[in-house]
Amino acid sequence: MAAAAQPLRRPEDYPAQEPMSGPGAAYNAECLRRSAGIPGIDVAYGDDPYQGIALFLPKRPNGTVFAFVHGGGWTNGYREWMAFMAPPFVEAGVTFASIGYRLAPKHVFPTGFEDTARGVAWLWRNIKAHGGDPKRLYIGGHSAGGHYTALLAVRRDWQAGLGVPTDAVRGCLPISGVYDLTETGGLSMRPRFLGAPGREREASPIYSIAGTPPPFFMAHGSKDFPHLVRQAEAMEAALKRAGTEVERLVLDDRDHFTASYAGGEAAGPWVPRALAWLEAHS
Repeated sequence: MAAAAQPLRRPEDYPAQEPMSGPGAAYNAECLRRSAGIPGIDVAYGDDPYQGIALFLPKRPNGTVFAFVHGGGWTNGYREWMAFMAPPFVEAGVTFASIGYRLAPKHVFPTGFEDTARGVAWLWRNIKAHGGDPKRLYIGGHSAGGHYTALLAVRRDWQAGLGVPTDAVRGCLPISGVYDLTETGGLSMRPRFLGAPGREREASPIYSIAGTPPPFFMAHGSKDFPHLVRQAEAMEAALKRAGTEVERLVLDDRDHFTASYAGGEAAGPWVPRALAWLEAHS
């Protein structure tokens, strides 16, 4: 049975997070500013406050469901951050969902990944009651959220345990995603969400490709973190070798954070392309 819908949460409704860096705090403030006043409902897929989904429902749904996952270095973030992305998708008839997950350092890998998978499974089972078609379910995320959703899209070992088909995810649209957590990935330090050493390869989407994953529409800024640009190029090549249809969009003059803001700009460089991609693949 689907959980009862509640109003969207506020940051103060959550347990405290790790202190944010200067750029992280500025990104937090801007996401909340852009998302203020956008109506949605909140549903739970677990008992923890972070285990929930913010849903944004179109008046005339076309069946397509786009689930997005926030970034924040795996240690920060709220599902409500991504509310600013909802209006252009909802206007186009797309049901938009923002999935939350438990954060590091309290919760280490694979907890956040498993939470995201549970959120996707909840949508697959319940979104029909909200006007969506579970056979038209697409996922994406920014930064750490792009990492989790890319990992979900390429792996085939999580679906059975959650009672969903292996093709439940019809496509993946990561923005500035992280695809390689090993020493070759270029990260300046080992992310704390990995927990004990030895899980870097297992947690890396580029080393987790099983069979032929669903289509990918990848994006990153031209001024993004250089190691993430290199990772995106390598991930694109790896997906193509696996037989996956891939499109990679470089967002001109965007950095890691302004690439995220493009996710809600109706006339910007990403939204029209993403909407056309969803329509072509639905």
